[in-house]
Amino acid sequence: MRRNAILFVTISVLSGCGGSAMALVTGIWILDLTRSSSLAALAGLCVYAPTLVGPWCGVLVDRLPRRPLVIAVNLILAAVLPTLLAVRGPGQVWLLFCVSTVYGVAYVLVDASESALLPAALSPDELGHVNGWRSSAQEGVKLVAPLAGAGLYAWQGGHLVALLAAALPALAAVLYALLRLRHPARTVASRPTGVRAGHAVVWASPSTRLPVILAGVAIAASGFTTAAGYAVVTDELGLPATFLGVLLSTQGLGSVAGGLVSGRLIARFGATTVAALGTALFAVSCLGRCLPWWPAVVAASVVAGGGLPWAVVAAVTAVQMHSPDELLGRAAATANTIMFGPIAAAIPLGSAAVLLGGRPPLVLAAVVCLVAAAMVRRRLTVARPPVPRRGSRPSVRRVRP
Repeated sequence: MRRNAILFVTISVLSGCGGSAMALVTGIWILDLTRSSSLAALAGLCVYAPTLVGPWCGVLVDRLPRRPLVIAVNLILAAVLPTLLAVRGPGQVWLLFCVSTVYGVAYVLVDASESALLPAALSPDELGHVNGWRSSAQEGVKLVAPLAGAGLYAWQGGHLVALLAAALPALAAVLYALLRLRHPARTVASRPTGVRAGHAVVWASPSTRLPVILAGVAIAASGFTTAAGYAVVTDELGLPATFLGVLLSTQGLGSVAGGLVSGRLIARFGATTVAALGTALFAVSCLGRCLPWWPAVVAASVVAGGGLPWAVVAAVTAVQMHSPDELLGRAAATANTIMFGPIAAAIPLGSAAVLLGGRPPLVLAAVVCLVAAAMVRRRLTVARPPVPRRGSRPSVRRVRP
């Protein structure tokens, strides 16, 4: 099992390197060719938009052999990236948008396939730990890969970056082939089929529903406060916009640390409790960023980096542990859509709310996160049976579902 864990973490490093580097380089490339910031931003939209069709991609994951599927997706991505060699001027910008969309679809399929493969490659006790290590690996790579990609782009242009990025999914495909599965992933569902089956699995049990909802709230709050973060740095603190790089780096360090300990926390307290703690931590970070002192804002970024991985890793682990194998692809893809889909609306709403100032959106996000975490925590407390006192008869307490 240790061999499989190392392979999964290595795959996360490879995918994080290629994806992070290309995400930044694609936007810079489009900006250089068109001089349009709006068009450059659309490249990011192409990457995130396929998340909205995640449940349908999950059906595909459940109906096809999962390991061959994830290998094929990586090989297709490796074959598509070299087409960017044809980009020579503004007339070929459409190729950059197409490749960004392929990246987005690949992310959705690979995430769902990996979530379905992990339980077949690891024991239940290892899932939380390995998910945490993968999260730390991906966040750690984000501290280096974008800068490396930008440096290569400045040196030799986007063509070299595209070629190097194409080699990484090809190598990941080889590592997927080396996995030792405890049992073959099932591909023929014995339960109701279709997109609704994935929704049914996620919503059926509080063990999956509550962590996924909490992760969705925390991620949406993160998107909602993006513009507020800019406003706090430049308007409230009077610092240059380049200070945002410091905050992103410190948040990345917090994410690495948060991912490393998330597995132990899940094993000890349960996925739902860890998701609630992560959501509450992000709320604290929002309030910290309201303080008129830049060291407090830096500390708040570290706290935010630690809280978000707790919520996400807890939700992913809960879905893997409590979903039937034949529906795991659909359940994982549906959970990803629930968690990451709302960010598409949260970002523009936060951009509008920042017209009131940088701090009001942060306070609102903190309140929403704290309320969500408190409600879930209260539900867990009510649902937990009372411990009988010594010498007394245990009482039966009815709890509404």
